[in-house]
Amino acid sequence: MFGKVDWLAHALPVEGSRAVAPTAGRVARDDYVRCGPHDRAGEVLAQVERSSYPFALVAADDGMVLGRARASDLRSAPADAPVSQVMELAPATNRPHRAARDIAKRLADRELRWTIITTPEGRLLGVASREDLERLAADEGA
Repeated sequence: MFGKVDWLAHALPVEGSRAVAPTAGRVARDDYVRCGPHDRAGEVLAQVERSSYPFALVAADDGMVLGRARASDLRSAPADAPVSQVMELAPATNRPHRAARDIAKRLADRELRWTIITTPEGRLLGVASREDLERLAADEGA
């Protein structure tokens, strides 16, 4: 059984005032490159170069985030190397119920452009851009 925060942290449907809160989950996108740890660096790099993001998210079959493979690291790896050899382990993540304003500020302070959105267990939900988070916070007067 979930408590209220657990429910929100899993991006499950809500009603009432919380349903329209300016949260990271509202702007999380699913257009990132997702790969497995055994996928080949060259193949993943080709997908990353066609995407809007300079990285791929590495996930297990059950959706658990294992790492992030940056385009620069993929370029420096042999094309047939498994992504697991070049990925950054356990990248920082945020929960979908976190306030857009707070996450946008943290990203700006660190000069970062994106955050990975996961459940508390680490299951991948999406990627939110700092730009989208800032826009949402401003639109909502958060």
